[in-house]
Parts: sequence; structure tokens; C-alpha cells
Amino acid sequence: MRLVKLLAATAIAIPAIASASALDQFKTFVGSTKSAKGEFTQRQVKVVDGATKVSGQSAGSFAFERPGKFIWTYQKPYEQLLQADGDNLYIYDKDLNQVTIKKLGNALGSSPAAILFGSNDLEKNFTLKDAGTKDGLEWLEATPKTKDTTFDKIGIGLKDGVPRAMELRDSFGQVSLLTFNRFEKNLPMASGQFRFVVPKGADVFQQ
Repeated sequence: MRLVKLLAATAIAIPAIASASALDQFKTFVGSTKSAKGEFTQRQVKVVDGATKVSGQSAGSFAFERPGKFIWTYQKPYEQLLQADGDNLYIYDKDLNQVTIKKLGNALGSSPAAILFGSNDLEKNFTLKDAGTKDGLEWLEATPKTKDTTFDKIGIGLKDGVPRAMELRDSFGQVSLLTFNRFEKNLPMASGQFRFVVPKGADVFQQ
């Protein structure tokens, strides 16, 4: 009897999550997700004379642990690593063997990374609102409250309580489209996983 009640409760809960607004899904995701990993693809889109042009497709993987620890790895078409240990952001270009180090607070701020990897206090830096349904996803629009950011608007597409896509729009009319796959939440992360080790012989620049 208990099993029947549990199954019934689960059947009710799943449609509720699926039909929840993007804002409700996202707040639940942020509040309940301490860590995650997955894969992504990224495309650049620009509208020229009414025509949409897609270019610069890249792909890679990510892992994060709140607040402010993440590894974002571009694997194709060239290798680049963005890694944060909670204090600093490290940007490593393998081809140039070059590392740029930035203070994490200044580097995140109102950036897209702050949405997925930062603290739970998103409404401090963003104005959040529902943006309707598109491509089978419920969309949330995040507008940075400060004007000194790279992106004018950020769209987050959610399904079943998990971000599936992001649209990053800048002031020049360019859009970066991110699609997430194999998104796994609340996995145990190894101790020291987010500690960055400067590769041998790499040039290091502090900003």
C-alpha cells in the first residue's frame, strides 16, 4: 500500500515539474543543485540583412560545485580551459601555452557563468522573468542589472527542472547558443578537483 501511494505521488510530481514555469524550475534547480557535470555544444549566430548565419561551432564538457568552482573545457575545434577554484578564474589556452588569472568575483559578476556556477543570490545581479515556450523548452530571461557586462540578455531554456540551453545576446546583435547534454546533478566531486595547476613552461598573466 505504501508503494502504491509512493508511485501515485511520483506520478503527480513529475507532470508538475514538467509544466512548471521556467522561473519556478530555475529557482528549484539553483536551490537544489550543489554540483553537476555534463557536456555542451556552442554555436555563434548572427542576423545579417534578415538572414541567420551560424558559425564557429565548438563542443566540450563542464563540471561545477557551488559556489564558484567549475571546470569548463572546450575540446573542439581547439582546446581551451576555463577553471575556477572559488577564488580565482584561470583561462588556459593550450595552443599558446598561456594562462590568464583573474579574481573570480570580478570575472563572474553578471556573466552567464554566475547563473550556472555562482551563488544562489541571482536576483542581486539579474532581473529574472518568464519568456514563454520555444522548441519544447520553458524559457527564462535574465537581464544583467549592471551595464558593464558583455551580454545584454541571457535566455535559459529548461525542461524537467534542468537547464537544456542558453542564449547569450550581446549589444552587437550576436547570439551564442549553448546546448547541454548528459546533465547530471549533485554528483560527489573529488577533493582538489577544482585546484588549477599551471602547466609546465606556460606564460602566466595576472589581471
